[in-house]
Amino acid sequence: MKVSLLYGRRGLDVELSGDLRPTLIRKHPMTVIEDPVRATEEALRTPLDSPPLVELAKGKKSACIAICDITRPVPNGILLPPLLESLEEAGVPRSGITILVATGLHRPNLGAELEEVVGSPHVMRSYRIENHHARDAATHADLGATSGGVPIRIDRRFVEAEIRIVVGLVEPHFMAGYSGGRKVVAPGLASEEVILKLHAPAILEQPGAANCVLEGNPLHREQLEIVRRIGNVHALNVVIDEERRVGFVCFGEVEKSHLQAVEFMRSHAEVRLPRRFKTVLTSGAGYPLDTTYYQTIKGMVGAIGIVEPGGTIIVASECSQGMGSRDFVEAQRLLCRLGPEGFMAAIRSRECALIDEWETEMLLKATRTAEVRLFSSLPAWQQADLGVESVSSVAEAVAGAAARAGDPEIAVIPEGPYVIPLGPPAF
Repeated sequence: MKVSLLYGRRGLDVELSGDLRPTLIRKHPMTVIEDPVRATEEALRTPLDSPPLVELAKGKKSACIAICDITRPVPNGILLPPLLESLEEAGVPRSGITILVATGLHRPNLGAELEEVVGSPHVMRSYRIENHHARDAATHADLGATSGGVPIRIDRRFVEAEIRIVVGLVEPHFMAGYSGGRKVVAPGLASEEVILKLHAPAILEQPGAANCVLEGNPLHREQLEIVRRIGNVHALNVVIDEERRVGFVCFGEVEKSHLQAVEFMRSHAEVRLPRRFKTVLTSGAGYPLDTTYYQTIKGMVGAIGIVEPGGTIIVASECSQGMGSRDFVEAQRLLCRLGPEGFMAAIRSRECALIDEWETEMLLKATRTAEVRLFSSLPAWQQADLGVESVSSVAEAVAGAAARAGDPEIAVIPEGPYVIPLGPPAF
């Protein structure tokens, strides 16, 4: 049987051995919106817990729109034009509008990459578009700290704007439960020290910091407190299907509109099954999420809920841009030197995380559960830092894992971490 995985820009077809019995795990069917531009316009006119955007922005002179960076396939080319038109219809001058790329600690998006993020030549030509710089302390407004001790220092271009809007893709997230909404603000527009505190083991090692969990999620709780401190933040949320087509869009007050989008996405992305599998084949979700090994770890963690403890997870992820940041590579090398227990002891000794070491911490959540294998385009000299075994053939890796397990039943998750399968509890 041939299965097709999201992999890079073109996908990956895998011919599975004939004696294997695959169970394909996909989102529950999603009816896509025939005219997403019109749906966006309607969402802006009929928001949740907010006046319509035109009314909300009337008389205002400045607006800041935060958008996700290149790591998220947000259809900004559909969403931004109606949003900007509504602001200008309300009288906000074009010169007072800033589109701010919420990079967090990721690199800035420039040139052709920025054009891809924005998705509209007209918007690129006509509006001021800037990147957030988490390491530039002077560009952040200090709003104190949360009750949990996380500092609240947010890009002042966003904080000081009269209209504050985030545009977010709502999808399962392996730390925050679901992405979008408040997450575009923190970590997206937060200073370095905020991000490092949010990603400390004191938060991420709590059981609630997991895929599809909001209630009792400590990271979600801190993010909500941050957006509440800023105040009057609104969100334009979107949900897409496996082919990146719009299935849902809503606008309104950031917390309530985000929850509305989450409830829609839950009914599609959370897939409950009656059993677990000893062999799971998944992906890094294709371009742009699988451009680095750093992002690939989300696919590994996303499969935890369906793999038998001690089983095998095989991940196909192109990693066309390599491992990720230098900081992440250093964290991976620390893991390879110290081993899992030594690595965890080292990071638990710090109140704040070091940059990008949290992704290695999340990797260990997967490797504590199962053996992990990676198929990618990474060169041999980088594979020593993976912390998992690299394989040269997906089909052979799956066949070998199934043979070792003595079980031909395997799970296949073509869309990787955008689908979260949930099996019975593991004992």
